[in-house]
Amino acid sequence: MSPIPRRSLLKAAAVAGAAAQFSWALGAKDAQAAPRPKAADADPVTLDWLEDGGLGAAPGSTVGVPWPMGAFQEDQTFALTDADGKAVAVQSWPIAYWPDGSLKWTAHAVSSGNGKLTLAAGEPAAPAQQVTVDKSGGTIDVSTGVITVRIGKNGSAIVKSVTRGSTEIARNGRLVLIRQPEIEDEDQGTVRTERFDGAIDSVTVEQEGPVRAVVRVDGKHRKGSRGWLPFSIRLYFYAGADSFRMVHTITYDGTQEPGRASGDFVRGLGVRFTVPMRDEAYDRHVRIGGEGTGLLREAVQGITGLRRDPGAAVQAAQYAGQKLPDPATWDQRVTTRLQYVPHWGDYTLAQLSADGFTLRKRTKKGYGWIAAGGGRRASGFGYVGGASGGFSFGLRDFWEKFPAQLDIRDAHTGAAEVTLWLWSPEAQPMDLRFYHDGMGQDTYAEQLEGLNITYEDYEPEFGTPYGIARTSELLFWANESTPSAQTLAEQAAAVRMLPQLTTPPGQLVKAKVFGPGLYSEPDRSTAAKAKIEDHLDFLFTYYKDQVEQRRWYGFWDYGDFMHTYDTVRHQWRYDIGGYAWDNSELSPDLWLWYAYLRSGRADIFRFAEALTRHTGEVDVYHLGQWAGLGTRHGVQHYADSAKQQRISNTTYRRFYYFLTADERVGDLMAANVDSDETFLVLDPLRKVRTDPYTPDRHALSIGFGTDWSGLVSAWLTEWERKGPKWEKAKARVLSTMEGIAAQPNGFVQGSGLYDLDTGRFATATTAVVSVSHLSAVFGLNELCAELIHLIDMPKFKEAYLDYCRYFNATKAEQAARYGSNFGTLLLFQGHSRLDAYAAVQTGDATLAQRAWTKFYNSDGYTESSPWRTEPLSGPVTLVAGSEASWVSSNDTALYGLAAIENLALLGDKMPS
Repeated sequence: MSPIPRRSLLKAAAVAGAAAQFSWALGAKDAQAAPRPKAADADPVTLDWLEDGGLGAAPGSTVGVPWPMGAFQEDQTFALTDADGKAVAVQSWPIAYWPDGSLKWTAHAVSSGNGKLTLAAGEPAAPAQQVTVDKSGGTIDVSTGVITVRIGKNGSAIVKSVTRGSTEIARNGRLVLIRQPEIEDEDQGTVRTERFDGAIDSVTVEQEGPVRAVVRVDGKHRKGSRGWLPFSIRLYFYAGADSFRMVHTITYDGTQEPGRASGDFVRGLGVRFTVPMRDEAYDRHVRIGGEGTGLLREAVQGITGLRRDPGAAVQAAQYAGQKLPDPATWDQRVTTRLQYVPHWGDYTLAQLSADGFTLRKRTKKGYGWIAAGGGRRASGFGYVGGASGGFSFGLRDFWEKFPAQLDIRDAHTGAAEVTLWLWSPEAQPMDLRFYHDGMGQDTYAEQLEGLNITYEDYEPEFGTPYGIARTSELLFWANESTPSAQTLAEQAAAVRMLPQLTTPPGQLVKAKVFGPGLYSEPDRSTAAKAKIEDHLDFLFTYYKDQVEQRRWYGFWDYGDFMHTYDTVRHQWRYDIGGYAWDNSELSPDLWLWYAYLRSGRADIFRFAEALTRHTGEVDVYHLGQWAGLGTRHGVQHYADSAKQQRISNTTYRRFYYFLTADERVGDLMAANVDSDETFLVLDPLRKVRTDPYTPDRHALSIGFGTDWSGLVSAWLTEWERKGPKWEKAKARVLSTMEGIAAQPNGFVQGSGLYDLDTGRFATATTAVVSVSHLSAVFGLNELCAELIHLIDMPKFKEAYLDYCRYFNATKAEQAARYGSNFGTLLLFQGHSRLDAYAAVQTGDATLAQRAWTKFYNSDGYTESSPWRTEPLSGPVTLVAGSEASWVSSNDTALYGLAAIENLALLGDKMPS
């Protein structure tokens, strides 16, 4: 994007005064909702589970279902039936609306079901055991009909108690944080730590049954007068369940300065419960998950393997976790000597890397540990309790988001303590300091020189972790007795892979969500189509395999992948500036989600889910001066000084939210509604402007590509969800669409001057040609396809189709239309999807032909690309595996999106 001429700034100042009289609530006068289809399709929808096994041991599942425009109105109710036609209890609510007010997306919660389920208009069945929420006392009491959880309204106990019937299974569920105030390299200094406890600031009941209840708890970790590391916890409850789910988010707001040893270093971060132990020591059981469904199965006081045998039936019962008969019935040579058999009260499983865990135990504090085994990748699951009841617990993505740890303490006493460590206190402290000293890059000129060698856009004090976040998921079960091995295996499986109910691809296509016509189900009916499908499969499989081979795991890293490959070192450029972590560059999020939408593949969904959890939390600021902005690709996810809308883009979150109704991702999208304010704080073009520019509330320079696409996505989503600011958001969608359409050169104008108070762009007096290869590759095409489908605004549609038509045109064609050509451009293959979209919208056969020409014969991947990997082994690489040295993440995202969209739009017009 080119800087805006000074004369345009003056023009905007004049316009701003006149425009200020208009209220944002009025919206645009000449825009209206696109006409409703004549006969909306409201057929029943068959839902299925993402993976085999149905709900399993999980408490419940929630799925988003889209409907064609006009199919259902807001007051519509829905019924669910299983394969035998039997009613299944369901709780439904709207999560998005079409502009005409009809339902666009509905969410549906179930707490039972193992096979396919059919959703249709009708009266919902009530669950046999309803979720109820009592807010009247000093706690919030949630009952699933099987268990009751008392949630604190203040203090440090988030979960005051978990009871099943009249038996208390767990109590005092709380958050723990260990801070290390100083970090020293090697063997210098003395390690000191201090503990902070989570303290509740607010509690909100977001849903209260009958199938699903959600309670949100917000606060900070506190010690004395200091409160820091804010948390947001959501607790999910489902009808009839003996378990509940926790979604745990922390936002880093500490201080860590490069070059300094002192700071706020997290040494441990966990969730802790107390578990009452009522049974005799030999009837108390410990279960800790190993690899797969593997389990350590022990009693606090073991009576197997002794020199004297209590009896085969007694030993078998203890191993199975069953209550033992009265010791008086055992072989008395054992009974009379029970006091000499140790009680093992403490267990620890530590997963300090993605490749190994260790397990140890001891009798009690102050006595030595003994090794109890180990392995490669633990499930993150455990249990402690006895014949009269016990507590199962699990941390999802346990080894993927290492360093993690499970602790059981004092199981030999009247109250055991369980801690699920999201950051193991046995690992190195969480060191988030920027990774270099600046190397003399003190001026913009020097920083641009640095950009030209390492591709890193450095600026002092910009590489800060202040404001980044991370979300973790945990599950807890209140068992009436020690579960069987099979039940424990099912619980562990739910921790590892949380069951997810899904909408089939056909319904997504039919409902015309996420850009009508931009994706279709895979079609291998011709050799040309089959070859592209093979290429798409190759690329996804390669990235999935590279995550494993390159060990792209860790608390802050898991979900992301690298940007560019170093063919000399046979290694991705993990340590080279802007070539390291990808941070959503050129929209790989969109590639993966569209790949899932069209296929329904579980492996693609899980990959995209992990990416969304990462990019929406770690790559974006949620606190501080840059809240609402994301960070460009780099060696650390927050290292680069380019803090921009294109990375925090709400478009990347919409898929996961609407497919699952996930509240945390909903928070992330809602937080972006006012992110236009960030342009007052930070000018994204500050280093390259040639004309003077000072951010002005009434004349902010905002690009029509990477900037506006991120802003309009947040506004559109708030409007569709009817969030608290939906009227303001709707007005900004319409007014900015009008403003772009009114520019002398439409989208080709490049940018405009935006008034924060009116939500309008000033109309430039001079036509400018300012086109960037980046403008349309951060979701612009996909957003515009949605907007054009939703809103009948012919001038906007004309402006966007003109941009599509001329980006890949010849320079002579560009000059003939706009007076000058677009200069040197890149990414023609990725832009072929703009040709394809415009070809369908206009019926232009020449554009359709050009779309396939640019797809096959421009830049990016071609049919002559190798489309294979080569084996790697020592000594040329650290870990044996494979490489495709010709693959880059930019090209992969662009090829993936172009292939998917071109096949859907112009699959019937492929060259022979």
